[in-house]
Amino acid sequence: MPAAGCSDFGTAIPDSPVADRLHPSPNHGPRRGVARPDAIILHYTGMRDAASALLWLANPLSEVSCHYFVFEDGRVWQMVPESRRAWHAGKSIWAGETDMNSRSIGIEIAHPGHDLTPLPDGGPNPLPPPGPSFPEVQIATVIRLAADIKARWGIADSRILAHSDIAPGRKIDPGETFPWARLAEAGLGLWPADVGADHGTRQAPAPVFRPGDEGLPIRALQAMFARFGYGIEITGVYDRRTFDVVAAFQRHWRQECVDGVADGETLAMLRALCAAG
Repeated sequence: MPAAGCSDFGTAIPDSPVADRLHPSPNHGPRRGVARPDAIILHYTGMRDAASALLWLANPLSEVSCHYFVFEDGRVWQMVPESRRAWHAGKSIWAGETDMNSRSIGIEIAHPGHDLTPLPDGGPNPLPPPGPSFPEVQIATVIRLAADIKARWGIADSRILAHSDIAPGRKIDPGETFPWARLAEAGLGLWPADVGADHGTRQAPAPVFRPGDEGLPIRALQAMFARFGYGIEITGVYDRRTFDVVAAFQRHWRQECVDGVADGETLAMLRALCAAG
């Protein structure tokens, strides 16, 4: 494992002009099997403050890192060179690719995250309450940073993703308060702009699928999510993995109601995104 420093960057200047300075992390390595990144993964830190998150991402014992760290006040520090494989995605999959660390540039956004208070029985809440809104100055900076990375590396909109998209159930960040529609308005990521009108003109209620359902419609639902990019097995059973994938999709594209139920609006958005992607 190489130790990070200016020599790893090759220069004392960050790769992106949006970044204010370098703050090297030792947690990185060579990209595996690819010469360049082709995706951007957005995260929240999920820690009580930015300073704690920054220390953790630069601690060799943590074995986690990111390429860029965005503070609440809009400052950006680069922690790993873009040419290197930062350790931010963990166990993940998108479009059949299982080493998303090698394929992506990871951006950590300082934010306390969801309320992870356990359920009364002590178990984890599969649908925890969302955290606070992201500060406007922080989002404006994320948009500028992602736009710069997208332009320099030629990254497709279909490859600008949430951590929760590539690790459904295991990760839920950056969460349903992250303004993905704002990014889409700035030309970053996919967004089904016309779904509301199409969904509202249906002649009959759309089917609703939920945990426990089985059969060919569930196989078709799973196949559509897999076609879009999610890592999901086509079993014909609305199992926990299907629930997690639906909830992850809703956290990104149907944020008003994240419940893990594939209702008509969720299905309409999925169809529109499959067509757009």
